[in-house]
Amino acid sequence: MHQGKFVFTQLCEFLPKRAFDCLVEKYEGNKYVKSFTCWNHLRVLIFGQLTNRESLRDLVTTLNAHKEKFHHLGFGKSVTRSNLSKANEVRSVEIFEQYAHKVIEIARQKKAEVSDFFIENDLYAFDSSTISFCLKPFWWACPFNEEKGGMKLHTLYDVKRQIPVMNLLTDHSVSDCTMMEHIPYVPNSFYVFDKAYVSTPQLYNINTSGAFFVVRKKRNMAYKVVEERCCNNKETGVMADQIVEFTSRVAKKGYPKAIRCITYYSQEQNATYVFLTNNMDLKPEDIALIYKYRWSIEIFFKWIKQHLRIKEFYGTSENAVKIQIYSAIIAYCVVAIAENELQLEVSTYDVLRILSVGLLDKKPFSELFMGTKDTGCQIDTQLNLNFF
Repeated sequence: MHQGKFVFTQLCEFLPKRAFDCLVEKYEGNKYVKSFTCWNHLRVLIFGQLTNRESLRDLVTTLNAHKEKFHHLGFGKSVTRSNLSKANEVRSVEIFEQYAHKVIEIARQKKAEVSDFFIENDLYAFDSSTISFCLKPFWWACPFNEEKGGMKLHTLYDVKRQIPVMNLLTDHSVSDCTMMEHIPYVPNSFYVFDKAYVSTPQLYNINTSGAFFVVRKKRNMAYKVVEERCCNNKETGVMADQIVEFTSRVAKKGYPKAIRCITYYSQEQNATYVFLTNNMDLKPEDIALIYKYRWSIEIFFKWIKQHLRIKEFYGTSENAVKIQIYSAIIAYCVVAIAENELQLEVSTYDVLRILSVGLLDKKPFSELFMGTKDTGCQIDTQLNLNFF
């Protein structure tokens, strides 16, 4: 029988503790703290995320059943509802936010790209997911005269590496397209959006930065065709490939140059879609396929809501909610790091499934996944779930 470290302890060894300690010192996170440090706090939250604990009471009750293991799990001397609740209330969100950025950076460096991807360029999907709150416990998130409030998680998702590279939290009333200005556009990379992000000034900003975009066209956008590039092709589904210019005064002012417009028929959905892009070189069917990969960010949102805790919270304050969301992102990324470091032939999502019941085992981390077959939650299979 293996008498080494717990699986959870082995997993946390992939976290850069020195970087966390620097942030704690910078924001004085451990000031006046006697026992339950910021590091203990983070590990408890990660444990709660990975084991899918539904509430503060659920988390504390579960942990106290294993109190003799606290030292080896890195939880400190004790975890009570009062000290965990107070830590969520008063500790600086910046510690967890900036540490999440650090872990994301490491995960991107470690995580290998999809080697046989159909384009060499990096591909990012940008979208938001609303986290709804009730009026009474989350009063701070409810605008005047509204019964419900919430927050939006705006995520820039690296499709090839399956890593959320940027995460911003805003009020739920913030318009999606206004957040496009916060994206750090990388030249020659592709950025894919749904039609809620059709803002011609923002799209033109992507064009001037040397990057490419693919976005669904809104129905009421007026334009004139200046060049026909190909006609209807039933085999590829491409109905039209055109170079167009906007004719409305507002749209033309925002995007003064010509833009490519591709009309595509999806047999899967029995529907026609129109895409706008500033890339003039790729095949039109490849542009449609790029948009199809936007679905990967929907899969990410679905998973973190179903298998990590960002819908039920361990505290009701804004501080507690934000700390819990950033801890969920840290948990997701450390699993991705471990997956790559140990060269597990299992998807990140399947690793999360197995860890949810194996964190307190004492066996080598990789042995948990011996004989486990990948259930197919990779990019290509995800696309079969939905097209547009």
